[in-house]
Amino acid sequence: MKPFSFWRFFGLVCLGVGMMAPSLSFGQGFLVVLRPDQVIPLPRPMPEPRSQSYKIHSLEMQAKIKDQVAQVQVSQTFENTSQRQLEVSFIFPIPYDGAIDQMTLMVDGKEFDAKLLPKDEAKQAYQEIVRKNKDPALLEWMGTGMFQTSVFPVPAGEKRTVTLSYSQILRKYQQATEFLFPLSTAKYTSGPVDKVVMEVVVESKEAIKSIYSPTHDVKVKRSGNKQASIRFVEKNIVPDGDFRIFYDVAPGKVGASLLSYRPDGDKAGYFLMMMSPQFEAPESKPVSKNVIFVIDRSGSMNGKKIEQARDALKYVLNNLREGDLFNIVAYDTAVESFRPELQKYSEDTRKEAIGFVEGIFAGGSTNINQALEVAFEHLQDRKRPSYLIFLTDGIPTAGETNDAKIVEHTKDWNQVGARMINLGVGFDVNSRLLDYLSRENRGQSVYVRPDEDLEASVSRLYQRISSPILTDANLKFSMDLTKEQGDAVRQVYPGGTFDLFQGEQLVVVGKYRYPGEVKVKLVGKVGEEKERFQFPGEFVEKSKDSSFAFVEKLWATRRIGEIIDQLDLNGQNEELVDELVTLSTKHGILTPYTSFLADENNNFQDRDLNRRQAEGELRQLQETSGMNAFGQRGLKAEFKTANQAAKSDSARKYYSTMPKPAPPAAGRPLAPGQNRRTPFAPATPQSGGVAGTPAVTEKEPAPLTQTVRQVGSKTFYHRNSDQRWVDSTVTEEMEKKAIVVEQYSDEYFQLASDLEQELAPYLALDEPLLVSIEGKVYQIDSAK
Repeated sequence: MKPFSFWRFFGLVCLGVGMMAPSLSFGQGFLVVLRPDQVIPLPRPMPEPRSQSYKIHSLEMQAKIKDQVAQVQVSQTFENTSQRQLEVSFIFPIPYDGAIDQMTLMVDGKEFDAKLLPKDEAKQAYQEIVRKNKDPALLEWMGTGMFQTSVFPVPAGEKRTVTLSYSQILRKYQQATEFLFPLSTAKYTSGPVDKVVMEVVVESKEAIKSIYSPTHDVKVKRSGNKQASIRFVEKNIVPDGDFRIFYDVAPGKVGASLLSYRPDGDKAGYFLMMMSPQFEAPESKPVSKNVIFVIDRSGSMNGKKIEQARDALKYVLNNLREGDLFNIVAYDTAVESFRPELQKYSEDTRKEAIGFVEGIFAGGSTNINQALEVAFEHLQDRKRPSYLIFLTDGIPTAGETNDAKIVEHTKDWNQVGARMINLGVGFDVNSRLLDYLSRENRGQSVYVRPDEDLEASVSRLYQRISSPILTDANLKFSMDLTKEQGDAVRQVYPGGTFDLFQGEQLVVVGKYRYPGEVKVKLVGKVGEEKERFQFPGEFVEKSKDSSFAFVEKLWATRRIGEIIDQLDLNGQNEELVDELVTLSTKHGILTPYTSFLADENNNFQDRDLNRRQAEGELRQLQETSGMNAFGQRGLKAEFKTANQAAKSDSARKYYSTMPKPAPPAAGRPLAPGQNRRTPFAPATPQSGGVAGTPAVTEKEPAPLTQTVRQVGSKTFYHRNSDQRWVDSTVTEEMEKKAIVVEQYSDEYFQLASDLEQELAPYLALDEPLLVSIEGKVYQIDSAK
């Protein structure tokens, strides 16, 4: 497989004498290195790889948004690590045509001349660069404007800080406003950026409700209800996607925004709803809660684990609120309660409870069934939200030890609808039992690795549930439909009832069948009073582009987590296995059960073969404890609760911090008696490295992204037989009708011009390609 041409991104022919050397994608734009000393022979040969002559130290973006206008400043520092002076220019693709003005560029405090090219002029410039350099990467930004600076020098060994400032009118979709920073250009850089910092401050005349990023795990800090700061910091990374933020402003107690995406008007669409409560419960009726902490003190908890568990309990006790009721149940072979009934929280009961905690020591077996029976007996009040926090590091070894019976017992005992939050500590925990318990008791399971801080995990969990605002809530979507048309939405995640907590934001995804206006009703309890909220929205009939493709991908991520959960707890089901393979294939969301898709010798188009392979891999779910079981349930939980769509290497990264025994061949069912491997098999090792990385050895498996790439709304698989990237939606029958186009031919550029942003991002792959656009399949062959 041909390595992806990170090192020869794009360039220009200058005055017929000099040419652009391999250029640097620099942050949100491109820093282009000129070589005026090189004469171009005819015909021009493809440039050879050469050592990197620069280093990016930092990329920092600060934006202030007020009244839908963003003032943006970008500072980027790089160093010329070569032995000669570099002549460079800076190109910045403009994301919204005509929406940016007042753009200036400073280099070490000195302003440089630059010109702003509108869409049509920029298209010609983009194409001219690609024609002359035989490198299509720049085609990704066809259809956008261009900001281009004059040339400036960078002496050998020196650093330069480039500062770009501009103002931008933001786009609005119904109630949601979007801020987009084109960070994805940096994926073509020849090395990682030392530090990336994204900082956005939003100010509004009305209350800011939801703040959501579909692309990055941002930290949000609010200063009152009309100002918020959003921050993302990462070191030593190559950004692979634009930085996007959605926010909404609205009066009232709850804010909500609806985004929808429907690429095919004849098929179901997808929606994402952001929802954020911002109100305090009435002072006369505080939302008090019942909290039961059930702690494992069996012999396996001895040492550091029991010490951390005691500290975690103290944290919870020190952060309960006036009006809360609580108790502690400690168990080994026997079960012991702090008090025979729930205690009203006070300074006296807090001190007494801490004394009880100090007396918890590890020893004995694990009587999970009796511990849960005692805990649920304490919960008798339906009027208050109740939470049972259950901590264990093992499997039931005393009393009732049958998983199914323990789960059935808890369903009978849980008469008040308490939410059961399970903390599984270490690899020896019975992770499938915990998932059973959380599913049947309206809760969730959190898994803590042996090297993680248990106290920190408990404190994060308790901070989330400490202040319930809206409890026993549910969502209803209604449209003007007949009974024959059925429900307006389906496969909504999260589904069922849920609680909303102070400072928490809910992100809901689902599928819709019919376009048009929709009414969303939120019903829940504030204290003991039921409240109703209603929000208007609209499901789009057909999306004009793939800007909201992340909505479908996020839905697919959560749906895959739900499918794995059903297969795990209910056993194999052919239809669910088929759906798992279909979604994994289409979206490139690889799991421990579909990692064989990354093998370029595997035929991803053969659904029957791939379903059989997945069925073999799904036997891993039979394991209830151990590192493999722990990893599978932890990954499943991440998929089910994800707020950003999974990438092709998400599962691989999840397992990368866990010990890895030597795995057998990827994607092959286990032979009788074969030992189970770590659950994420790599693709077949490749012969060469990618982007300057060393060739893969048996000790270091090939990264999955060598053979699977997510580009825009599509996923591509590298096929070894003809060294071609193939669109996941292309079937073998469709391939027979492909329109053949030679790379860099007149037909090639005409196609890129006609389809612009629909096709251009995929042409940037720079290798033979098979892609489906608007019902037609195009086969892009290498230039002869």
